[in-house]
Amino acid sequence: MNRRILSLALPNIITNITVPLLGMVDMAIVGHLSAAHIGAITIGASIFNLIYWNFGFLRMGTSGMTAQAYGARRMDEAVRILIRACVVALAIAAMLLLLQWPLSRLALLIFEGSDEVLRMAMIYFFIRIWAAPATLGLYAVKGWFIGMQDSRTPMWIAIVLNVVNILCSLLFVLVFHWDIAGVALGTVVAQYSGLALGAFFLRKKLRVLNLEIPKNLIKSALHWRDMRGFFSLNGDIFLRTVCLASVFTFITAASGRMSDEVLAIDALLLQFFTLFSYIMDGFAYAGESLVGRYIGARDPRNLRSAVRWLVIWGLGLTVVFTAMYAVGGEWFLRLFSDDAGIIEGASGYMFWVLVIPVCGFAAFLFDGIFIGATAGRTMRNAMFVATAAFFAVYFGLKAVAGNRSVLDITMWNNILWTAFMIYLSLRGLLQALRLRHDVYARAE
Repeated sequence: MNRRILSLALPNIITNITVPLLGMVDMAIVGHLSAAHIGAITIGASIFNLIYWNFGFLRMGTSGMTAQAYGARRMDEAVRILIRACVVALAIAAMLLLLQWPLSRLALLIFEGSDEVLRMAMIYFFIRIWAAPATLGLYAVKGWFIGMQDSRTPMWIAIVLNVVNILCSLLFVLVFHWDIAGVALGTVVAQYSGLALGAFFLRKKLRVLNLEIPKNLIKSALHWRDMRGFFSLNGDIFLRTVCLASVFTFITAASGRMSDEVLAIDALLLQFFTLFSYIMDGFAYAGESLVGRYIGARDPRNLRSAVRWLVIWGLGLTVVFTAMYAVGGEWFLRLFSDDAGIIEGASGYMFWVLVIPVCGFAAFLFDGIFIGATAGRTMRNAMFVATAAFFAVYFGLKAVAGNRSVLDITMWNNILWTAFMIYLSLRGLLQALRLRHDVYARAE
């Protein structure tokens, strides 16, 4: 079982590590320009996180449903799932392009910062939005390959995409001096490069499986009854992701309300979370593949073994990352910025960096396990409770502290991070309590 987990997890880890690596390179490029640039790219990236996270079901729902079709050896149904996901992805992308102006106005109502920070964030937004068809299309393609027990193809797509993105960003910013617009344009070029490569690999995969996509298969894939089932699962995942995006958007917005410096500090601290999350998601994606496969094949023994070993791997990585952050945290901060004030300010919050792996590992792992089980309702309900707790803790502690003394920025930010850790912990705990009923029972 460990061999199966690692054969899926390691390519996924390589795939995922390129994502924070890309964000880290973007942050490093603009981080040496000014604190305003850090704030602008943080807000710009948060806008797209808010948008794209809401449509994460295009990957998650696709992988879980495809894995179950694979386990049941229903390859025609696996292709139908791919078609449904791609059609929905393109429809959503068209909507985003049409609504880009009102979306930008809404973003300005949500996020706060200086006029210069917001001006640069809007430049970033109006360029990067044109990558929407490629970005959402890649969600569907990646989810399908993961469900087909193939994590190497998404790895190669991600590697090429991110190398293109890094090279373009460096060229556009450092050589052409296009500032933050160059970073955004680099992302657009890279996303379409990745989509083209994904289409090439899809064609090759279908040929290996001796599958074609005739017109009648496309028509049957889009039959309303099947589409309704697709949207039923993905509706739960959508609502779950709305909550996820709202928490992270609020963190960025709340940081910006404190000051541009705190916004930059929290942006740097969240890089620690991002790195850990994408490593853990490598095992979560392995969980999607294996759990879906064993449920589709009605194999409860291997299902339980897969879940048990995934949790063991999660605990081991928690120990490793906590130790790594304790030893190399300050070096990690200096990698992103040479602003002494920002680094000194971030150092005062390093306790939260050490807590991130402990509070977060179960949330990431069980997300993958429940996606593979297509248990969207349980994921949704756990996220509802955790999100409500986040806001209740934040505003509750803020009110209590405010009643006792003048609420300074340091205390305010510590309250924000306390609420975030409780949110992460509850997500994992609540899903763990439903493991037997919503995962194991589906293979019996």
